[in-house]
Parts: sequence; C-alpha cells; structure tokens
Amino acid sequence: MVNQEPTGIVMMNLGGPRSLDDVEPFLRNLFLDREIIQLPLQERLGAFIAKRRAPKVRGLYEAIGGGSPLYDWTTRQGRGMVERLDVLCPETAPHRFYLAFRYTDPSSEQALRQMAADGVRRAVAFSQYPQYSCTTTGSSLNELWRTARRLGLAESFEWSVIDRWSAHPAFVRAMAAKVREGLGHFHESVRGDVVVLFSAHSLPRRVIDRGDPYLQEVAATVHDVMREIGGGHEYALSFQADVGPVAWQGPSTESVIRALGGQGRRHVLIVGIIFTSDHLDTLSEIDIEFAEVAEQAGVTDFHRAPAPNDDPVFLDALAEVVADHLRDGRGCSRQFTLRCAGCDNARCREILNPARAHRRTDPGTERQPALPAHRSTR
Repeated sequence: MVNQEPTGIVMMNLGGPRSLDDVEPFLRNLFLDREIIQLPLQERLGAFIAKRRAPKVRGLYEAIGGGSPLYDWTTRQGRGMVERLDVLCPETAPHRFYLAFRYTDPSSEQALRQMAADGVRRAVAFSQYPQYSCTTTGSSLNELWRTARRLGLAESFEWSVIDRWSAHPAFVRAMAAKVREGLGHFHESVRGDVVVLFSAHSLPRRVIDRGDPYLQEVAATVHDVMREIGGGHEYALSFQADVGPVAWQGPSTESVIRALGGQGRRHVLIVGIIFTSDHLDTLSEIDIEFAEVAEQAGVTDFHRAPAPNDDPVFLDALAEVVADHLRDGRGCSRQFTLRCAGCDNARCREILNPARAHRRTDPGTERQPALPAHRSTR
C-alpha cells in the first residue's frame, strides 16, 4: 500500500556559484563558516579573503562555462534516485528530493519550507558527501537543525540521517566502474603500467588532529574500490583544493604528480574519489591545472576517471543507499554516535526530532541516554 504522505529526501551538499555574480557571496559564506576554517576576527578577515580571491575564482569558473554545474547534476541525481526509490520502497512512496546547499541556493531554509508545503512528515537528511567529516556533513546537519528551529519547524518532521555511505557496496561498485572506464582511455599495451592516483579534497590539519574521521574513511574507500577492481594496479592517495592561511592535509595532488613524473612514470589516471559530480575541483583543478602540471612533469599519458554524475549505475547506488536506510530500522550509522576526541560543539551528532532513538558519546563524559524517537500522532 502506497503511503499518502511523501517521504522527503534532503540532499545536502556544498553548493557552487551558478553564475559569475554568485562567486564572491559563495566564497564569503565559505570563509565565514567556523566549522571549516577558524580565523581571528573571522567576520572581517573571512570577508576580506573572499573579496581578494573572487577575481581569480571568477576566472576559473569562466573557463568552465561561467558557473558550477553542481546544481544541475544534483537535480538529475535526485530525480533519478526518487524514481528508483518509488519502485524499491513502495511502502514509503512517494519520495521527493530537496536540495539543501550549504553556501548557495537552494538553502536549508528553502528545502524545509518546501517540505512543509508538500506535507512531508518523514524526512531523511542524506549527505551527498560519501565520507563523513565534521566540516561537510557535520556542518550541513548543524545548519539544517538550526534553520528548522529558527523557522519554527523543529517538530514538523521526523528525521533520520544518512551520514556516510562510502562503504556501501553499491557505491563501491559505481566508483570502481568509473575507474575501469578511466583505465579504458589508456592503450592496452600500457594499461598495466598506469598509476591510479586518487585525489580527495583536503582538510585543515587542525580538523584531522581533532579526530575527524574523514581521512580514514577516504583511505578505506580507496582500498575498497581497488579491491573491487582487482588487477594489481599501483595506486596512491593525495589531496587537493587547499585554500586559506591554514595548514592542510597532504600530500598535495600537485606534488604527487610531479613526483611521479620525476620517477619516470608516464601513465597516470586521476580519480576524484570523493566527487560524485563534476564541479570546479574536477573541471578546473584536475582537468586544466593538474593536466598542465603532468605535462610539465613528463607524464605524457594523463587522464581523469569520469565523475559519476547521472550515470545509471550511480543513480542505482543512491537509491539503494536510501532504500537500505529506510528499511534497516536505524536513525543513523553506528559510527555517527561517536564524537571526535577533540569535539567542542555541544550539538554535534544531534538528530533533530528523531524518527528513531539514537545515542551520542560525549568526550570526557558518560554516554548519554538514548534520545527518544518521536511518536507520530498519525
């Protein structure tokens, strides 16, 4: 029997400027977010850094067509996901998706207001970052809950959270398929000599040292994907997109490409292991900047594995992740309840008005009692 009330799937992501005029506001919102970067006099210094970087970043977006395609790709992914979910999970259908971007529109406020207008009661906060980090998934969840409280919608939805999904077999298969597709760009005679270079967005070292699980989850994804592929290719992990006056996780992707060239490696496949759709990090930094670095370093055969975008195999994976979550009876992953050792955010790992009970572990304290699941009055 089909549920008469829609199930809302909130797809949380960073967002990106859809036009050149949106670049500076996007950067300002990014550099004012203390959950990613902490600066002295953040309001002033963050705005100053954004203003200084805006002309250069505008030029980068101009080179890839004038704006980020992230909105379009996420919309296509959401549409394909809910079409599949209605078939996989008729008991929770119809399913509707809502975009909640952290630094651009559509915002959490827009998503929540539309959900309320659509009569959604059961809602899933679905992070579009497969690997968990407090700076991405954590920041997006905190913003979602803050906004719901501010709008007076704290009790309007029963929430559960898909906080990480990089180990889900369907995601691993989808990413492995993209790596195989990338390897297909190399002539068969040299394919066995290709170094597979996985590149992930970097994080400030301060965040990693605090106990953020991102680094270990990215490394685990790399391991799972290579095991799925088989074939014994050499591979490495590096990090890109470090900006701002803080120390970042390394090694940098640029330095690894130069080192590979210096070692006489001529065939390199780069894989954006955390990027589920094309945007500035793939279309500009990898396809343009790193391709130039590779050429300078003597890497004569340099290719990128395609991003999943709206590949049907990846859309299947998104739907399977949500379907498994809706059926498994848990409000979040088991790991979500464990806060970082250096966490100082009292609301971290919270689920607002949870549809299912969950516990949090607070550093230095006894484990909290289970937070009660909301009892529906339907």
